[in-house]
Amino acid sequence: MRYIVQALFVVVLLSGCFDEKVEKTLKIVANSWIGYAPLFYAEEKGYLDRLNIKVLSVVSLGEAKDIYSIGKADIVATTQHEYKSLKKGDKNFIPIALLDRSNGGDMVLSNRTIDELKSAKKIFAYLEMDSINADILSDFLKYYDISKDKIVFKNRDQAQIDAIKYLDVPTLIVTYIPYDYILKKRGYFSVASTKDKSSIFVVDSLCATKNTLKENKKRLEELKRIIDKSILEIVENKKASYKILAPYLNNLTFEEYKNAFNTIKWINNPSNKILNKIAKMGYKKDNLL
Repeated sequence: MRYIVQALFVVVLLSGCFDEKVEKTLKIVANSWIGYAPLFYAEEKGYLDRLNIKVLSVVSLGEAKDIYSIGKADIVATTQHEYKSLKKGDKNFIPIALLDRSNGGDMVLSNRTIDELKSAKKIFAYLEMDSINADILSDFLKYYDISKDKIVFKNRDQAQIDAIKYLDVPTLIVTYIPYDYILKKRGYFSVASTKDKSSIFVVDSLCATKNTLKENKKRLEELKRIIDKSILEIVENKKASYKILAPYLNNLTFEEYKNAFNTIKWINNPSNKILNKIAKMGYKKDNLL
């Protein structure tokens, strides 16, 4: 009888194991940007392992959007431009967690002064066309009354932009940290950024469908706590976090890495002012973790 009871116990135990629901891997895709550093940091520290969440690192905003679009990721890190673009194809697509807002991290570089650009007959502009880069360039041209008709648009991802040598023709490059550093070393300089032009408001967030949020609510709530924790650790110990994050950020020097954080503002715990501002962009606070 004792052996029968033991055998029944083993059968019950094993059946329980097989009945246990195994949560599928959730994949987050994010491009190289200082504001997405908490995601890469959490991935490398192993904080996401127990949640079965993986972070896919890519070069550009466009690449992140494409990977999400073809179903290779469940969550994507975006600015409001990519969010609005993806929402056109899926009305259930929503921002689920705020990360940061740009405070100089997105910029327009040039090899000519504003006056020289105004007088130029032709200007070559390099940017990711289907991204927030386009909004920033449009705003820049309007602000300085530079005719769009003389712009020769060159659609490039950030890896290609990073490879641009110094050109002898009037040139504009729309880029962001960490890709600006190498371009500045080649002779380009900032003529506008999200810090000195108040009309440009760029917000970064994690976005997914309503179903993804509903089906993984507890996991995603824990993800939000991990992001908050990672931000605190990054802020409090730059040296330790630099060793982890440098490979994700174009191998910035330590000084460049420290300065990069001055070009964003964390909004993972947003003020009412921020919430009211992003509400006008279609970001409903009720959907935010």
